[in-house]
Amino acid sequence: MPMVSDMDSRITDFVTGRRLADAGAEANRQRIERLLVEEKGFARGDIEVDAPITLDMGAEIYRSCLDLVVSAGGRRCMVIKCAAGSLASREREVVAAARLLDSCQIPLAVASDGKTAIVWDAISGKQLGEGLSAIPSRSQAEALCGGLAPQPLEEGRRARLQLIFRSYDSMNVHRGTTAD
Repeated sequence: MPMVSDMDSRITDFVTGRRLADAGAEANRQRIERLLVEEKGFARGDIEVDAPITLDMGAEIYRSCLDLVVSAGGRRCMVIKCAAGSLASREREVVAAARLLDSCQIPLAVASDGKTAIVWDAISGKQLGEGLSAIPSRSQAEALCGGLAPQPLEEGRRARLQLIFRSYDSMNVHRGTTAD
């Protein structure tokens, strides 16, 4: 019987319908996608999977992708990092991503292993809650994000946050998204 490598194992992404390699924390991401749609009231169209992020590091351009970026009320409101292991160790990476992705900071940053989660206010860096119940529903996210004025990132902080994000992100296992 031939051996099957991790790259031969494929699953269908719940949000996009694309066939993906079942590698890294993909099973965790699929659980969170289902939670967002089936329990939290988000539409599939509210969720960006593998959202591209490009950082101008001066001498180089660093490109990567973010597991999930969620919109509510017509604006991006939450960046979610799906990971295995210690969620607290993902704080700096996901908060930096939420601050860097757009011209204005995305208000919420979440790290989840598919079974639990930690939610941070990305602008202040303060932890807001723990557990899957701490991830806001669509109506909660609309109320929260709709009540906040967009806040640009102070330029003096951008270079430092880019280094933080790149340092953590470069250690991640990135999935291939090749369709079957």
